[in-house]
Amino acid sequence: MRYLVPLLLLTACCTLPDEGEHLAATGFRPLFNGKNLDGWVPVNTAPSTWVVRDGLLHCTGKPIGELRTDRMYENFVLELEWRHLDPGGNAGVFVWADDLTAVGVPFHRSVEVQVLDHAYGNTAGYTTHGDIFPIHGAVMTPVNGRGGSRAFPTELHSKPSPEWNHYSITCMDGSISLKVNGVLVTKGHDANPRRGYICLESEGGRVDYRNLRIREFPGAVLECEQAGIFDRGYSTIYTGVDLSGWEGDLDGWQVQDWRLVHKGPAGPSRLIQKATRSDFGFLADIHLKDNDSRATIRLRGDYSTKLEVALDSPLLHEHLNKGWNRLELLLVETTLWITVNGSQLDGPIELPTGGFWAPGGIALQGALTIEGAGEVALASLFVRAVDGKR
Repeated sequence: MRYLVPLLLLTACCTLPDEGEHLAATGFRPLFNGKNLDGWVPVNTAPSTWVVRDGLLHCTGKPIGELRTDRMYENFVLELEWRHLDPGGNAGVFVWADDLTAVGVPFHRSVEVQVLDHAYGNTAGYTTHGDIFPIHGAVMTPVNGRGGSRAFPTELHSKPSPEWNHYSITCMDGSISLKVNGVLVTKGHDANPRRGYICLESEGGRVDYRNLRIREFPGAVLECEQAGIFDRGYSTIYTGVDLSGWEGDLDGWQVQDWRLVHKGPAGPSRLIQKATRSDFGFLADIHLKDNDSRATIRLRGDYSTKLEVALDSPLLHEHLNKGWNRLELLLVETTLWITVNGSQLDGPIELPTGGFWAPGGIALQGALTIEGAGEVALASLFVRAVDGKR
């Protein structure tokens, strides 16, 4: 069992299941059925964020986060129409994305196609008319760049809110191009990864989508590092808009969009998830603001699984940084594996047997030692089911 976690992660990264991606395309097919979210997975947003009404896919923009396809794509043409309902609206389309968000941000490692309204404004760093750029560890060589990795459009053809715009995004062997309302305006090459999920972004602005369709083309057998991370089975346990699904000392915690922040009152305050679990995986990003920042995680709601995350933690301090840290836990029966920022701790931890094996809810606890110090924020709170027989 010592090698269970590395084996699982290796499989998740390198397994490219035969879902028909490498078969010759027969033409476009709908990517959104106009009735529900079949074929889509809310990654880190609330049930209220994405709503189907009047045949349109509507996004409230709250919280910041993503809706992704339930399968990966490599070579394809994606067509869709979008409109911002408010001037200055912000959104985006991600391609070749991982299954989950990158560390300490509400976005995926991917290549983003900009979806901004005219009133958002133009600067030397971006435009509102169809930029393409890699984010959070992805890479791409831009055409018509300005010294960085962002590709800028050669012509401006988008229409302002509340008018509809048509995008045609072609992704082929690591190259990407964008047509805005029928005109080719932006290109990029040598992208990595070049296989992954398609995501629609929620980023504060109300936006509608319609007529999403995709046409696939054959692709090569990719090396592991050229593909996004395959679905590991995680689902979010934090909505980003409220504390539904949680109970306990709610006053000590603040919902700040994609971040869940503990600021007080002074002393410990425990937030407990209502759902009970026995064997499961848990993933969380934890921001340690200073040396007084600390968070305690209790995996089954009892003291036997108490894990303190702090810069002076005897167990974790060698792997933690000031700022954002990614913690991955796997609990099977009474055995706990811990991975921090990609480094697995030597050997699993054996927990006491007996009553401590009973199912329980995940509990989060923050503690402020002095006024204004010790603030801790969490994000990307995910769980996944685990077969205890492993």
